[in-house]
Amino acid sequence: MSRAMVPSQQKLAEKLTILNDRGRGMLTRIYNIKKMSIYSPNKKKMLTKTDSKPAFLSDKSLDSVFKYLHKKFPNIDNHAGALQVINNIKQDVVKSLSLYYFTFVDIMDFKDHVVDLLTTIDACQVHMDVTLNYDLTVNYLNLISTYVSLMILMSRVEDRRVVLSLYNVAYEYLNASSDPSFPRLGQMVIDYDIPLRKLSEEFVPHSRVVVPALLSLHKIYPKRNLPADQMRATGMLSLLAEPLKIMNVPNTDMVQCEYLSLDSMEKWIIFSMMLCHTYLQEAQLWDLWKTALQSGYIVQLCRDEVLHIHSYINTFFESLKGHNLHKRITEVKDLQHQALQSSPAIHRERRKFLRSALKELALIFTDQPGLLGPKGLYVFQALAVARDEIHWLLRHFDNPPSKKHTVKLSQEDFVDRQLPELLFNMEELKSLLRKYNQVVQRYFVQYLAGYDAVLLNQLIQEITNDSNLAHCPEDESVILSSLYNTIAGLSVKQVEANEVFDFRGVRLDWFRLQAYTSVSRAGLVLRDHQDLGKHLNMIVFHTKLVDYLDELINETGDLSIYCFYHQIFEHQFKQCMEFPAQHRFSIVFPIICGHFMNATHELCPEERHSIGTTSVQYAHWFLKEMSDEVNQVITAICEEQCMLNYKLLPKHSAASILQSSNKHKKNKDKKKQVGPEEEKPGTESVRKNRENFTRMDKLHMALTELCYAINHCNVIQVWEHGFVPREFFIQHLETRFNKALVGMMMYNPDTSEIAKPSELLSSVKAIMSVLQGLENYVQIDIARVFNSVLPQQTQATDSFNGEKTITANYTNWYLEVLLRRVTVNIGQIVYSPNHKAFVTVATDNNSKENLYLAAEEYADLTELRALAELIGPYGMRYLGERLMGHVASQVDELKKLVIQNKEVLFNMRTSFDKPEVMRDLFRRLGNTKNQVSDVDSVLMRMTIIGILLSFRSLAQDALLDVLEDRIPFLMASVQDLQHFVPNMKDTKVVNEMASAAGLSCDIDPLLISALRSQKNVANESDYELACLLMVFVAVSIPTLAKKDVSVFKASLEGNLSNCHCLAKAVNQIAGALFTIHGPGDVSDRLQEFLALASSSLLRLGQSQEQEKETFKNRESVYILLDLIVQESPYLTMDLLESCFPYALLRNAYHTVYKASAVDI
Repeated sequence: MSRAMVPSQQKLAEKLTILNDRGRGMLTRIYNIKKMSIYSPNKKKMLTKTDSKPAFLSDKSLDSVFKYLHKKFPNIDNHAGALQVINNIKQDVVKSLSLYYFTFVDIMDFKDHVVDLLTTIDACQVHMDVTLNYDLTVNYLNLISTYVSLMILMSRVEDRRVVLSLYNVAYEYLNASSDPSFPRLGQMVIDYDIPLRKLSEEFVPHSRVVVPALLSLHKIYPKRNLPADQMRATGMLSLLAEPLKIMNVPNTDMVQCEYLSLDSMEKWIIFSMMLCHTYLQEAQLWDLWKTALQSGYIVQLCRDEVLHIHSYINTFFESLKGHNLHKRITEVKDLQHQALQSSPAIHRERRKFLRSALKELALIFTDQPGLLGPKGLYVFQALAVARDEIHWLLRHFDNPPSKKHTVKLSQEDFVDRQLPELLFNMEELKSLLRKYNQVVQRYFVQYLAGYDAVLLNQLIQEITNDSNLAHCPEDESVILSSLYNTIAGLSVKQVEANEVFDFRGVRLDWFRLQAYTSVSRAGLVLRDHQDLGKHLNMIVFHTKLVDYLDELINETGDLSIYCFYHQIFEHQFKQCMEFPAQHRFSIVFPIICGHFMNATHELCPEERHSIGTTSVQYAHWFLKEMSDEVNQVITAICEEQCMLNYKLLPKHSAASILQSSNKHKKNKDKKKQVGPEEEKPGTESVRKNRENFTRMDKLHMALTELCYAINHCNVIQVWEHGFVPREFFIQHLETRFNKALVGMMMYNPDTSEIAKPSELLSSVKAIMSVLQGLENYVQIDIARVFNSVLPQQTQATDSFNGEKTITANYTNWYLEVLLRRVTVNIGQIVYSPNHKAFVTVATDNNSKENLYLAAEEYADLTELRALAELIGPYGMRYLGERLMGHVASQVDELKKLVIQNKEVLFNMRTSFDKPEVMRDLFRRLGNTKNQVSDVDSVLMRMTIIGILLSFRSLAQDALLDVLEDRIPFLMASVQDLQHFVPNMKDTKVVNEMASAAGLSCDIDPLLISALRSQKNVANESDYELACLLMVFVAVSIPTLAKKDVSVFKASLEGNLSNCHCLAKAVNQIAGALFTIHGPGDVSDRLQEFLALASSSLLRLGQSQEQEKETFKNRESVYILLDLIVQESPYLTMDLLESCFPYALLRNAYHTVYKASAVDI
């Protein structure tokens, strides 16, 4: 005698829940295996992921083994000679293929459980109605859909026979017996080679349950699958369609069906009716079948694995012999034609409608977030419909129909340039729900306790008092009481106390209750109490809004499918960046990357890392591209502003001044036509018509849109990473700004061209002004960008890429180009103390290269002030250190010359008061085998040192001017310290600080540091060499009078040969050398130098007439002696008069100034 099945003992709710989850996991695993194709007998295709590919599968010697296994499957003779080679690699085979093999074993186990459960449901005669027992029906149909998808996907794994056989053979070699699962596994693979044939046989007895479940969809599916114009007409998703009811909860008795996935319903209809095709004669089922097949021509199996459904159905129907399905085949072909012809346009219009509908919802909920309580259902409806449309677009765009169809598809239906707006509005609605989740919680906690619990109690009482019901079964009674007690005890105080709610037990109890009351011969029949069922469905939805909100958002609005359509994802992003109207929505693409991990499943943990890495890489790429795009727009605006700023430079006023002066002159030819006046700066800002959209208008519009995207969200969570778009943008902005600063120098090492510091400073200020305006568009601290980038330019290399900076380039240019030309082209570029600049002097023998380099345009006080403002004290110090490095190398060469003439110089030092002896010694000093005498060499090198030190002095003056303007109070403190600190150990520190601030010191600390770092030459006494060097310079000075370029120019206050710079060189070098090496007798040594130099110069006046003509520039050299004393902090005019008559100096000044006046 057979016993009646007790529904509570069958655990239908628990089994459906577990098997659905396991089915999703198995789909994920078989999907990964399929994507990792190992061997195909036709294509001989090996693993596409080479990292996962076992070595033996690449062995060509095993090809014959693979072919044999494929041919003989599943009846493999393991003792066949062809398989003996596997014995050598059996351990590798078992280890490498075990995951693959046991995935198929798990699929077989899953199939057994599904078949068992479906049979149990048939035996219990469960009544399915999606509007009544929602959870039971949806889980049942989902299980069927997952089961069919899994079997179809398994049949599409081309290498399944080979790998399963290979594993079994290796396993038998290793364990002396075949795997116990292999016989059944092999039979399953054979049975499901054509999966629908076997499945349709299995589903013959299940159709009694499947068909009613599908028929219940007829109440929902037609209402959900509406064209856009009908959606507008019915006011779907519109809160403003009925303004008087805006505060009311939507009036629906099947609330969970309102956001049920359209894709899922179509899959249920198509798969179920394929298996139960004999029921297509029923009108309602035929209507569902027809509408589903007209809606599209691609059906998803798993992720991006799809079916061209019409072709697949026809192939299946054609394989069924004896069923006389010719009519059905023709109908499917007609439906395919209709789907190809009309569905793309229908879905295109639906996306247009959704864009405006979702935007309206986002705006209303942003303004009135309290409406998220009563109207929260609208959000989930909108998300579900939009999600379904995006899924439809992706799978149809990626899988075009075969070319044999005559219908031509329009690409405009698939290439949606405004899709980012729809995606953005979806994310906006989701963010609003998350932001105001407590508003929703508070509303529905009160709703559950104040309305749902009261109505549920009434319904329970009605059941209790029902005369047709003898008594309510105990299990059902306990569950109903538990449900009532749980929701009746809720309070708003729990929300205010941030209590964590958990209603999973409530929802599972209702699921169990559906199973108990939907079977035949149930004590409490749900069909007879539909109000109870529909109200409990409503309660379940309300509990989800309290404790299950994030999962509900993922259920309705998950876009993780983009992870598997990455090419389309990239294409849509690029299209968004090319379409300015969609720029503000570009931020949605990195946000969607945060969805990718929703696609993973715990049964396939090995893919978590790869999907997570993919999501992070795409998020990084999207934000990088967005930042680059913003930076390109900013760069374009900066270029425009720099051009406008360039027109305002003083040099461009010359044309206007010339034009105005010519107006006062009479034109001889009055009929002569005057050319059009040049456009003056400022005319570009005059807007005659607002319709004239200038380039700057377009750039600012693009900047506004892009900055809106950057500023939209604070943090984007992707996998285990947090991306901050603003920080991302700031980093790229810093890098771009840093490159722009160096690029604006226009430095060309080959042609030695470089921008003037003043022009560069003007451009930098223009760019900084543009960047400061960014704070109006995006919430960033632009001062932080300046503080990060500009100090980098004061160093030799930046910390971004280690590239040369403004400081390095200008230092290199001034030392290697300008100052080199000053020292090499003698008489062409002169340092003028009067002009505070290096001046290019026009002479007949000017070389061509100097015609293009006006030194005063780069090395006057104005330009150096601009340079000091650009590179700051740190940069000027670096410039000074490089200068002093050149000075130190010249001093090193001078010491070598002193060592060569040490004996002569020693004698001259002690015989300076013996004219005849000095004359003989000087002849010995000048007689060398070199082309250039040692005397000329010393003067040349000392002049170079003087030029370098003069440039250093000019740069220090410029720095001082800038700092006194920028930090006057701090500079006053530095000056006080320098002036009042006594001459002690701290003097060195104070001098270094003063020098860094641009203040002049008696001896430059940088020069002392440079000379101190020199190595001793030939172990000579440094002090003695320093003394002899001063002697050498002193006795060599008179020879300057022989040279034409030594002439003193009063207008420049300097000599053409720059020998007036010797004054600074002598004082600085003497001070530094005797401070480092001597006992501190700088004053004494300079007095000795003055005595030697004056006696040597006085001998010029005693020379004969012929010699006087040779020394024709004596007066210019006399003035040099005066300049040395004026420059020195250690020498006085009294000392000079004691050894050199002042009358000679007065006559010398008179002569040179008179000669200069004659030249003018």
